[in-house]
Amino acid sequence: QVQLVESGGGLVQAGGSLRLSCAASGRTFSNYAMGWFRQAPGKEREFVAAITWSGGRSLYADSVKGRFTISRDNVKKTVYLQMNELRPEDAAVYYCAADRRSTQTSEVPGEYNYWGQGTQVTVSS
Repeated sequence: QVQLVESGGGLVQAGGSLRLSCAASGRTFSNYAMGWFRQAPGKEREFVAAITWSGGRSLYADSVKGRFTISRDNVKKTVYLQMNELRPEDAAVYYCAADRRSTQTSEVPGEYNYWGQGTQVTVSS
């Protein structure tokens, strides 16, 4: 079992920045690839970014490429999502997730094994 707890969400003006954190506990964090997803009201959960166990490879949704950066610290058992140049359309509940396939960067929510409870990001225009 892996328990994931997100933090760092909040209200920010368009063009601003936020850094989300996802702290893991339980089994060895470095055994898992990690992903960030988001879900806006009335919409399906969508992929944002993913990173392999070592941090050596990452993948981004086209909508956030160049603005968001995923990173991880295996000692602190934490994955981060630095979000810059935020837009109103980035507003959503953001979730982190863990994938047992440590070398994968999946965009598919169903391929992740553990999820956090989410953190709200609101972007005012």
